[in-house]
Amino acid sequence: MIEFAGAQVRVDGGRTILEASLTLRERRVSVIGANGSGKSTLLRLINGLLVPSSGSVGVFGRDTRKEGRAVRRTVGFVFTDPLSQLVMPTGREDVELSLRARKLPSAERRRQAEDVLRRFGVHHLADRSIYDLSGGERQILALAVVLAVEPRILVADEPTTLLDLRNDALVRDIIAGLEQQVVFTTHNLDFALEAERTLVVDGGAVVFDGVPAEAVAYYRSLVGRPVRGT
Repeated sequence: MIEFAGAQVRVDGGRTILEASLTLRERRVSVIGANGSGKSTLLRLINGLLVPSSGSVGVFGRDTRKEGRAVRRTVGFVFTDPLSQLVMPTGREDVELSLRARKLPSAERRRQAEDVLRRFGVHHLADRSIYDLSGGERQILALAVVLAVEPRILVADEPTTLLDLRNDALVRDIIAGLEQQVVFTTHNLDFALEAERTLVVDGGAVVFDGVPAEAVAYYRSLVGRPVRGT
């Protein structure tokens, strides 16, 4: 469970760029809105990459401000651009690096890394340079790296934005099959409809919260209106 209790994020000068009070229990939650609306800020609050200026964000009862490290062990974060996440020369090395948090013997770490790579269907790419892979292959490897340590929640910031149709479908299928609670932002409204609940963010506020089809219809109705805030 994720709880935003009067959470506000303010920047220099005191301008509020996001304000939210809501509880997320659903297995799949999509977040839609224009660029700069506050979607990514909302996601970064969930795993403590960003802490609220006032109010609080809690994950399974842990305050992200006070227990950030513990929260980040619970919440995995996938960035829009996988090259922001893949820091080692190859995917295998990245998965093994992720598994170091479990303090496993090196042989067991290698075995588990191979299992993870096979689970996501990228073991045949594991020893290639990440710069020789397609955007879709990199994104699937980035998912494998984050999910290797089995977080209870996955947060994904526009995970299909840079992908072609084939890889878009692959990533969506992977996310659909996960046991974890997943909160994701997207500009793909068909992808947003695959959630159980959808938030529409506009001008730093959640302006609609409900059934995905109704949320998408509401978001479409915003087109042509001035965006709230600046």
